[in-house]
Amino acid sequence: MPEHHESTAVSNDHYHRLRADCANCFGLCCVALPFSASVDFAVDKQAGQRCHNLGDHFRCGVHQDLRNIGFRGCTVYDCFGAGQQVAQVTYSGEDWVKAPETAKRMFEVFPIMRQLHELLWYLTEALELEHTQSIHEALRSVLDETERLTSLSAEALLKLDIAAHRANVNVLLLQTSELVRASVQRQPKGSRGRQKSYGRGSDLIGANLRGADLRGAHLRGAYLIAADLREADLRSADLIGADFRDADLSGADLTGSLFLTQFQINAAKGDTYTKLPKSLSRPPHWTASA
Repeated sequence: MPEHHESTAVSNDHYHRLRADCANCFGLCCVALPFSASVDFAVDKQAGQRCHNLGDHFRCGVHQDLRNIGFRGCTVYDCFGAGQQVAQVTYSGEDWVKAPETAKRMFEVFPIMRQLHELLWYLTEALELEHTQSIHEALRSVLDETERLTSLSAEALLKLDIAAHRANVNVLLLQTSELVRASVQRQPKGSRGRQKSYGRGSDLIGANLRGADLRGAHLRGAYLIAADLREADLRSADLIGADFRDADLSGADLTGSLFLTQFQINAAKGDTYTKLPKSLSRPPHWTASA
């Protein structure tokens, strides 16, 4: 069965702007975002409150030990490069410590920018797929518009109707998904049958999907928390928004899957045999458990 292929080779450099660059950020995820004491975080923290682990020069003082001291959530989070965009472009390198009057607004802008950068990630991927040639012009247009929005002033970003923009982008992402998944051919007669189709937001928490044939599956927003996906085939599956927390992807094939992000991969379990798209990196904690 042919899986979908990029029209041009994907390189890590191509996604460089959409990767977190903590050295050029102001520790925004460590201050702007709230979290609650849970399996992912050892303490409660309110939005705008500085994490007690944030040290000088906006670097985490316990980065190497985060998973061991109860801050697993920090190792999962990914800003899609929104941190350095806000720090170096929106605020031109002026940080919230030296200019405290910028803090509140900067922290409010950060999650908006993250949403825009997440959309850029999806649109960039969609444009590189051979099956989306028929909608390339529309994809390019909305990508350019999203790029323009990331350059707006803080004041303009706070007035932006981000929900409406996401809805507009999602129309094209859905078309992308349909075009790619429609290209997945039926299995030859006599081979293992394809697993049932799943709808958006399917409850697959703890599901036994080991070795499942999920090629071209519709798994948008699916709850795959702690699911057993060992050796599963997820090529050409739409995984946008799927919750992979503690899902076991050991030996699974995710090459060619649609709209998978580093955030989702970081939340899952995997091993050296897990096959990932070229745009994503194998999480360090996978190596330890392989």
